[in-house]
Amino acid sequence: MADFSTVARPYAKALFDLANAERKLAAWSEALNAAAAVVADVNAKRVLASPTLDESQRAAFVASVASGIKGAELLGTELGRNLLQLLAENDRLTALPEIAAQFEVLKTQAENKVKVKLISATPVDEKLAEQITKALTKRFGRAVELTLEVDASLLGGAIIRADDMVIDGSVRTRLQRLAESLVG
Repeated sequence: MADFSTVARPYAKALFDLANAERKLAAWSEALNAAAAVVADVNAKRVLASPTLDESQRAAFVASVASGIKGAELLGTELGRNLLQLLAENDRLTALPEIAAQFEVLKTQAENKVKVKLISATPVDEKLAEQITKALTKRFGRAVELTLEVDASLLGGAIIRADDMVIDGSVRTRLQRLAESLVG
């Protein structure tokens, strides 16, 4: 898979600046995620790769399919159509998932938030999730947006991912380290 981070950065930054000025960060976040979901779809990839479609048709296809997704309304605006057209003309529609991801990073920084994913072996109750959120808010000095995920393969414990930080307290990782120390 191609690394689109460098390609996506100027698009994400320019769109962020426009969305921030219009106070539409959340709406553009949803719209970009909808467009990214379209271009990531296997069937849509097949259509977009068709040599019979020109750039305008590719952009219109993404807008049309995304229009069925909640929050994609802005893709139907002049700015949204221009964005998709520009991406299609520069053969960058496939960079939409990375553009959406980088936009989201800029958005959370502007809102002074940090997105944290807590992956645990079993479901986490609401009280523990609140405690974790409070502790992480204190540690990061920013509001924490916590999402919970269950992964039974962890066996026990949890993994916390926030920005580029990972705290791995899973039993699976501890067992792997023990095995490595015994073998190595």
